[in-house]
Amino acid sequence: MSGQGSGGLDAGARRRLALGLAIAVMVVALDQAVKGWVVTVVMQPPRTIELTSFLNLVMTWNHGISFGLFAGEVQAMPIILIGVAAAVVLLLLVWLIRADRMIAAVWLGAVIGGAVGNVVDRVRVGAVADFIDVHVGAWHWPAFNVADSAITVGVTLIVIDGLFSRRDLS
Repeated sequence: MSGQGSGGLDAGARRRLALGLAIAVMVVALDQAVKGWVVTVVMQPPRTIELTSFLNLVMTWNHGISFGLFAGEVQAMPIILIGVAAAVVLLLLVWLIRADRMIAAVWLGAVIGGAVGNVVDRVRVGAVADFIDVHVGAWHWPAFNVADSAITVGVTLIVIDGLFSRRDLS
């Protein structure tokens, strides 16, 4: 008996897939809830809200990719970015299905959820709502959101895992 159920996945693989998808759904839900609250309540009217000496809330709309790159390149940019993000999510889903450890499901779920959260914005309004402004003195990091944070944490964990996990490469 192989221990495989529907779809050819064993019980451990199904648990990892379920965990990754649950994290992705939680990230999307949290991202959209926070964005909705910030856009409709906190930033009405749009302004800068100083929270600490290094953290503000601001309202920006990112029409490009990370850090606003390519924002004004072509009119079809939102459609192109939605297509690219959808392709990346599909690749990450394949990776999630093949993941062999629970920690991989966690970071893949975070990245998938973040990517989907930003795609939802692009589909709904053609741009991504960014509002977290981290700065040191007059130097400001580009504004970001919950989805961007999930992507950053997930990718950071992927890199750390790749650099420090001990696997037999033979």
